[in-house]
This record gives sequence, structure tokens and C-alpha cells, in this order.
Amino acid sequence: MSRRVRRLAPALGLVPFFGYLTIFLLIPTGAVVVGAFVEQDRASLSNIRALGDEVVLRTLWHSVVLSAESAVVGAVLGGLLAYAVVTGRPDGLLRRSVTSACGVLAQFGGVTLAFAFIATLGFSGVVTEAGRDLLGIDLFGSGWLFGLKGLTLVYTYFQIPLMVIVFLPSLDGMRVQWREAAESLGASTWQFWRYIAGPLLLPAFLGSTLLLFANAFAAYATAAALVSQGSPILPLLIRNALTSEIVLGQSHLAFALALDMIVVVVIVMTLYALLLRRTSRWLR
Repeated sequence: MSRRVRRLAPALGLVPFFGYLTIFLLIPTGAVVVGAFVEQDRASLSNIRALGDEVVLRTLWHSVVLSAESAVVGAVLGGLLAYAVVTGRPDGLLRRSVTSACGVLAQFGGVTLAFAFIATLGFSGVVTEAGRDLLGIDLFGSGWLFGLKGLTLVYTYFQIPLMVIVFLPSLDGMRVQWREAAESLGASTWQFWRYIAGPLLLPAFLGSTLLLFANAFAAYATAAALVSQGSPILPLLIRNALTSEIVLGQSHLAFALALDMIVVVVIVMTLYALLLRRTSRWLR
């Protein structure tokens, strides 16, 4: 008996984690799945069929485009910043400053981030007013900040530091010996990146981009604070289905929309895990 207790003792530390996982992930996910197939207290596929509605499909497409654009821009700029950081000293001031700032900015979202952009690029924002007074240019225009273009810009703000955080370990895994061996064999810098570093880092880069996509696809608070009219993306459409005072009884449609988002995120994260497994074979 004592041997069994000693064997199980290390696993007891995981009990709080599995409890947290069950309460805040598994139970809500189960509720969404069940609710999507229920209508008026009985099993029904009406909510699933509603996912084929033109409005839902258009909103899903907007969410995908917004997530893809912010993920690609964030991945490219964040990847370049991560490379600039990794070329410096591992314990240097630049690396410590950038990684610390990225850790904060990657979590800087919601109402605070929306207000920051409104105060900067809104109708009476600081940069907008300066553009009108100094250059005679109205940067606010027709209110692009409160549409999909504005959401893309705002999302990119926290996608770049997140890319630095998730991609930096892959760049650290690149060994100096590989570069030295390539140069000793007469390879140029372009050939090294084309035939060695590029193929090794590509799975990690694509995986990080998929992670950014999932991060943007599931974001809600920033869009809710920035967009007050309409529901251009799925999270806002779910909010409208739950809180609308015009069309009542759409709570189960909200479950179906949430299930739609879960399916997309699961697919993206599965691809991310596969790419991460391939990357880990080399960059250790």
C-alpha cells in the first residue's frame, strides 16, 4: 500500500490543474456542444442548420480574414523582431527589455487597448488632430478604426509581442555550429538560410502563425469595446444572439456559433501541435 501511495504522490500535484481544467474548459465545452443540439428543451438540428445562413457565413469569413491578416502581419514583424533580439547577447539589456515588454504587451488587450487606440487614432485622437492641424490630413476618415481594418490594426498590436514570445525559443535552438559548418563548406548567407535555417525554422514559424490565428479568432473584449454597431465577427455575433432585445430566444444559436468557433480552433491547434512536434526533432 505504501508503495502505491509513493507512486501516486507525484500525480497528486496535478489534481488542482485537472480540477481547473474541468471547471473552466471541459464543462463549458460540454455545455456548448449539448446546447447547440437543443431547441425548446428537445433535441434539434435547427441551430446547426442556421450555421449555413448567409449572415453567419459572412461573419465567419470576416473572422477568418481578420485573424489571418493580423496573424500574418504579426508573424512577419514579430519574427523579424525576435531575430534582432536573438542576434544580441543572451543576457544583454536589449533582450531583457524586449522580452519583458513583449510579455506585458501580449496581454494588453480589452477595453484598455481599445481606448488607447481611440485616444490615438479616433475622431478626436492625438495623432488624428495632429494630422489635421499640421498636414491637413484626416486620418480618421470614414471611421475605419471601428471596422474590420481597425480591428486588424489593433489585433496586430498584441500579435507582434506574442510572436516574439513563441518564436524566440525556436531561434535560440539554431546552433552556431550549423552556420560555421555551412560557411566552412563555402555556403553564402543566402544559401545557409535557403537550405538550412529556413527549412528548420519554417515549421516553427507556421506553427507560431497558427497560434496567432487562434488567438485573434477567439478574441472578444477588444472588439466588443471598439465596435459598438453591428456584429462583423463571430464573437460579437454570439454576444448579439445572447443579449439581443429585438430577436429573443437565440441562446441556443449562440451555442451553435460557439461550437463553430471551437471546431475551427481545434483544427488550428491540431495543426499547430503537428508542426511543433516536427520542429522539436531538430531545435532542441
